[in-house]
Amino acid sequence: MSFESGTVLTLELVREVSPYGFFLSDGENDVLLHYSEITKKIKIGDHLEVFIFHDTEDRLAATMKKPFLTLGGMAKLTVADLHPRLGAFLEMGLGRQLLLPLSEMPELKELRPQIGDEVYVMMEHDRQGRLRAKLAGELEFMEHTFHAPESWVNLWLDAQVYRPLQMGTFVIVEGGVLGFGALGMIHQSERSRMLRLGEKVNVRVTQVREDGRVNLSMIQRKEVGRDLDAERLLAFLNERPDGAMPYSDTTTPDIIKQRFGISKSAFKRALGKLMREGIVEQKENWTMLVKPADAAEASAPDEEQQS
Repeated sequence: MSFESGTVLTLELVREVSPYGFFLSDGENDVLLHYSEITKKIKIGDHLEVFIFHDTEDRLAATMKKPFLTLGGMAKLTVADLHPRLGAFLEMGLGRQLLLPLSEMPELKELRPQIGDEVYVMMEHDRQGRLRAKLAGELEFMEHTFHAPESWVNLWLDAQVYRPLQMGTFVIVEGGVLGFGALGMIHQSERSRMLRLGEKVNVRVTQVREDGRVNLSMIQRKEVGRDLDAERLLAFLNERPDGAMPYSDTTTPDIIKQRFGISKSAFKRALGKLMREGIVEQKENWTMLVKPADAAEASAPDEEQQS
C-alpha cells in the first residue's frame, strides 16, 4: 500500500543517502526523511513515528516534526499569511503552512480572516492529493462541543467566529477542553458591527437553549447600557460650548449611530434617564444641561409642597 499525505506512520529507518537524508520503509514502500526534518539523533534500524507530506518539489516525504492536525482531523489554526488569489495560509507546526483556499472563505472581503486570527479547520486532500484545509462546520463540531450550563446566562465570555453571515454570526464559545466549547449564535440585531471569520469577540450569553446551544449579544443589558450611554452623553455635553448639543429625540437614527455609535432607542433611553434626574432638558431640537438656577426653580414647588 502506498503512503498517503497527511497521515502519521511508524516506519523503519533503512538507509542513508547523502546529501539528501534517510529512507524509511514499511517493507514495501520507501519515503525520504530529509536531514532538515530530523528532530533527534537516529540510526539505521530505528523505528520512527513520522508525518507524511508533500515537499517543495511536490514529492511525498516524511518529517519527525509533530503537526497540529492530521488527515481527517480538526484543529484551530492561526492565519500566518494571506494571498489575494489563493487564500489563507495556516500555521500547522511544521515550519510550513496549510492552505485554506479562497473558495472556502466568505465572498465579502471584510468577512475574511486577518493574519493572527484563528480558524477551525479540517485537513483534506485536493484533487491532486495535496493537503489543504477545509472550514469545519456544525457536523464536525458536534462531538467536540458540550451543552452550555444555565449558569452562563448574562455572563460575558470569549468566542471565536466559525461562520460569519449577514443574518447572524455563528461562534464557538470558549469554556471546554482542547480549544472547544459550546455552539452559539449572535443575531444581527445583537451585533454592534459585522464580524469576520476567525475573529475573537467578547459576548454576553442571553439564553441557553434546550439543545445546549446559546444565544449571544455584543450589547450590554438595557439597564446597564442605559447607564453607560447616559454617562457618555453627559461627558459629551460637559465638553460642549454652553453644555448644549444639536441632538434630541427628533434626530434621525443614522445621525445618532454615526455620532454616538448607539441606536436611536438606546439614545432615547439614556436621555430619558438624564431628564428624569433633572440633569438635562430639551428645547426644540437641542439638548442642554440644566443650569443650577433652573434646577433650583424646578425643585422649588416640590419643596413648598413638602413644607
